[in-house]
Amino acid sequence: MPTSVNAGGRLDRLPIGPFHYRIMTLIGIGMFFDGFDIYLAGTVLGVTLKTGFFTLGENAIFISMTFVGMMVGSFGTGFVGDRFGRRFSYQFNLLLFGVASLAAAFAPNMTILIICRFFMGIGLGAENVVGYSTMTEFVPAKSRGKWLGLMAVCVVTGLPVALLVASFVVPQFGWRAMFVLGGIGALVVWYLRKNLPESPRWLEAVGRKEEAEALMQTIEREASQGQPLPTPALAPAVAPSSNISTLFTQPLLSRMIVGSICLITINTLLYGFVTWLPVFFIKQGLSVATSFSYALLMALGAPVGSAIGALTADRWGRKPTIIGSSLIAVVLGIIYPMISDPIMLPAVGFLLTIPIYVLVALLFGIYIPELFPTEVRLRASGIVNTLGRGATIVTPFLVVMLFEARGVAGVMSLMIGLLIVQIIAVAGFGIETRHRRLEELKSEDAAPVALKQTS
Repeated sequence: MPTSVNAGGRLDRLPIGPFHYRIMTLIGIGMFFDGFDIYLAGTVLGVTLKTGFFTLGENAIFISMTFVGMMVGSFGTGFVGDRFGRRFSYQFNLLLFGVASLAAAFAPNMTILIICRFFMGIGLGAENVVGYSTMTEFVPAKSRGKWLGLMAVCVVTGLPVALLVASFVVPQFGWRAMFVLGGIGALVVWYLRKNLPESPRWLEAVGRKEEAEALMQTIEREASQGQPLPTPALAPAVAPSSNISTLFTQPLLSRMIVGSICLITINTLLYGFVTWLPVFFIKQGLSVATSFSYALLMALGAPVGSAIGALTADRWGRKPTIIGSSLIAVVLGIIYPMISDPIMLPAVGFLLTIPIYVLVALLFGIYIPELFPTEVRLRASGIVNTLGRGATIVTPFLVVMLFEARGVAGVMSLMIGLLIVQIIAVAGFGIETRHRRLEELKSEDAAPVALKQTS
């Protein structure tokens, strides 16, 4: 048995090639349907409200149970993924939310639909954690931000696609067809992803070094295409510890706190504002078709914002991009409720959506998975995602209360307050992870010497 596989150093020295594109494609398509199913709620709720299938209060219960499920999925997949592997976890959760989505299409009443949505939420919450974390462990450090940001683009593209598909499908076939499309898509990807490899970093971290070595040799043969590879960085001197108690001691405790604040904020922005846009528009007197059109125009900012995050994270750094995007969102969030012009409303909304989705790419896709070492990455990411999802269980009820009391301005006041807290937390306690190897980030003051020498 090899004493050290050095999977991290060997993966980081690989040139980007067909292997990475294959991994990206298979994980990314699954993440797209994850996003499609998450954002499907915004397309369904407005219609069910209009037809009387749901009330506004029942809509809040539907969304809250989604988050309860996502919280359970985020927490559970962390322990499952660190114990049984990334491959087992991402296949199980994809199967779960695919089957539950199909079941939701045939729900005879609101109660059954909410129960189905809970199980969908379990799969959705798990996919979000394991997808980003798995990709983090395969991509070289120098381009990790771009690749993980592009993964976020796959997810958020589900928003405009869900709205666009709904604008054609729902008037013709009803809202149930949206669940059918999401479920079938997820099950097709589940079948295609059977051939995805396990993470060599995880195999080495749990002591399965012979498997890690064999897999690394296979990956290197595919990635090198017969060309000599650069010398890998040295294996880390710090022995891995899979003890969960390390998450509650420094330096990981500070990272857990920052990660939790960031995910509470971004989850509230997404599920307290973005996914409620069709409902807001309908309650303000717009037709279903017009509300979908307005929401779609604003939703186009989602892939634009995520692409900006992907393309700038490695250049500008994680902290400056998070703080800058948060400040822009605060300013636009103050302006947005003051707009009533039918042209300016979606235009300003589009501009507001862009920094929100820059944050989606940075926080979900890039920054949070980078903060934690391989042996506890899924559990740590799962816990902070659980707190983020858990906090938003009450968000729908707050949104209803604030919207009925003060309209969109009341909802935006909550968003702005959380963004200000996030700015303070990241500026004061966050670490910069740009161009740093995952193995170096075990220590707070680790210097990315190898990458500095090659940059």
